[in-house]
Amino acid sequence: MIKKVFRLGCFMAFCSFASLAQEKDSVQINQLNEIVVSDTKFAQSKEKSGKIIEVISSKELSQKSGQSLADVLNQFTGVEINGNQSFNGKNLSYYIRGGRNRQVVIYIDGVPVTDASGIGIEYDLRLLPVDQVAKIEIMKGASSSLYGTGAATGVINITLKKASDKSISGNAFMNFGTQNTSETNKTSVQDFNQGFSVNGTLNKFNYLTSVNHTNTSGISEAEGVNFEEDTFQRINVLQKFGIKINPKLQFDFFGNYDKIKVSFDNSYGGPNSSSDDLFNNSNSEQFRFGFLPKYKYKSGEFNLNSSFTSIERTINLFSSYTNTTDVYNYASRNINVDAFNKHLFSKEFYLVLGAQFQFFDMFQEDAYTLIEKDFANFNTFDPYATLVYNSNFGLNINAGARLNKHSIYGSQWVYNINPSYNISDNLKVISSYSTAFITPSLYQLYSPYGNLTLTPEENITLETGFEVSFLNKKMQLSAVGFYRNETNSIGFFYNPVTFISNYINIDGTYYAKGIEAIASYFPTNKLSFSANYTFTETEEALNRLIPKHKANVNLNYDFAKKTSFNLAFQYVSSRNDAYFDNVTYNSESVILDNYSLLNSNLRHELLKDRLQIFVAGTNLLNEKLQESIGYTARGRNFKIGFNFLF
Repeated sequence: MIKKVFRLGCFMAFCSFASLAQEKDSVQINQLNEIVVSDTKFAQSKEKSGKIIEVISSKELSQKSGQSLADVLNQFTGVEINGNQSFNGKNLSYYIRGGRNRQVVIYIDGVPVTDASGIGIEYDLRLLPVDQVAKIEIMKGASSSLYGTGAATGVINITLKKASDKSISGNAFMNFGTQNTSETNKTSVQDFNQGFSVNGTLNKFNYLTSVNHTNTSGISEAEGVNFEEDTFQRINVLQKFGIKINPKLQFDFFGNYDKIKVSFDNSYGGPNSSSDDLFNNSNSEQFRFGFLPKYKYKSGEFNLNSSFTSIERTINLFSSYTNTTDVYNYASRNINVDAFNKHLFSKEFYLVLGAQFQFFDMFQEDAYTLIEKDFANFNTFDPYATLVYNSNFGLNINAGARLNKHSIYGSQWVYNINPSYNISDNLKVISSYSTAFITPSLYQLYSPYGNLTLTPEENITLETGFEVSFLNKKMQLSAVGFYRNETNSIGFFYNPVTFISNYINIDGTYYAKGIEAIASYFPTNKLSFSANYTFTETEEALNRLIPKHKANVNLNYDFAKKTSFNLAFQYVSSRNDAYFDNVTYNSESVILDNYSLLNSNLRHELLKDRLQIFVAGTNLLNEKLQESIGYTARGRNFKIGFNFLF
């Protein structure tokens, strides 16, 4: 392990010195002035934000060509997405600051995305191809005052690609690669991804059509010898169009269809006891529609983000007890209307006022269960306000409050105070105190394992940190320390005597604390270097699959305008995991070993503004790793891709 890190460090140092020798020109790079929207819902300079918001730009996404959205997110500070190193069809789990899926909110183009029939109402990141994404913002910490129930540990704010200014333009792409574990060395192509996009602007009208298709095989989801290869298939269709009536008023619409078909295995038996299930498969279909009008006036801006989402899932699960395949049908709907207004009282002071309505319902049917939508549903109506003060002497204050009005749980206030101070152009200190309120999901309330006596979970988060830049802002450092506690945490309980399982509130208050550090260095306009480190410590009740230590190192070098190279290293420390032993009927704990990954990406423009190519390698050292007990992880793999622009 130490030798691997040493070799990587030597290579990066060599590239850095070579670059500096070739180019002595001053390089002005100021990421602190980047525009972000996550902490106010309106665009503002990153240097005025009281949060350290990580921005994944379109350039950085291109440096990770061939990777999934989960792969990309997993390389940023404080984010752990379990399942991204496994077979593509494996369910994903999101962990930010010691939290779980239900404590992370995902927005796409200003609209929350959820699956109301899911255990934690979480959005399935497998539904979204990274090729449709233009930019991602990651904001950590409790943000319920602005984003509502569930935003307890983080917000992932995704912006999709927009129409170009040309009357017609677009691209068609294809990439394909291998699917190997650390113990196989196949050269056959078993991972395909292709699609196209057409977009443009005609006078006041703009449009974008995007189609994506992915097909992957080659790996069994469950870990075992001579197990069947499972399959993952996905199709995505996105349609966006807008009308700009005048410089003040515009209307945007979107609609998209996403479908996933997966064959999978059961893996509940513990080490070396996974089951190779030949008849298990699932189908998931999502329809989303939205209307996003925007009106700008002299002293402010009004937005209305509305959407409707429908998801249907069918799971065919083989039962070894009855020797039959059981069929489970799930369906959910979500309606979202979020109206918010920014009013400027002066250059230094503005107020964001908004109100958000959301409706959720779910349906479940199998041989033993029937849950109707008329029974399993709830709604929320939340008025909220955020006050922003950006002084001319360096002080910035973001303070907000929200009244969560839940149709089952009544009213609950959440709030935040987030001051920051720019001591100089090169140094900013930040701090925040925020609360969150997380209601049980429909599944936790109404499913066969549901419990109607559950009470909402409550969170409090404190954080403090700094951002500093050196060398004419070519080097930037930031660090944040956080402490979070949660009360009435929701867990799953199994009684081995009565064989009854259900969701419960866990007694007591549990904490998670940690440090997140980021460093970036731009010695020349050709070479960039970044690194991040995350330390997370949680109590035993919260620490499953969360690494205590995690580090990423990233190097990008542009040989010329047409060619660039990216090298990325990741270290993940040991994690706690657990499995259900179907012999003893008890939950057994296990510690998973630490692992490290080395990935690379080489991109070249064959024809200017017309044809691009990339070659990517993942897990180049072919390290054998285990993300979750009983599941297969990928070994060394390669991918090649072409992108034709017109």
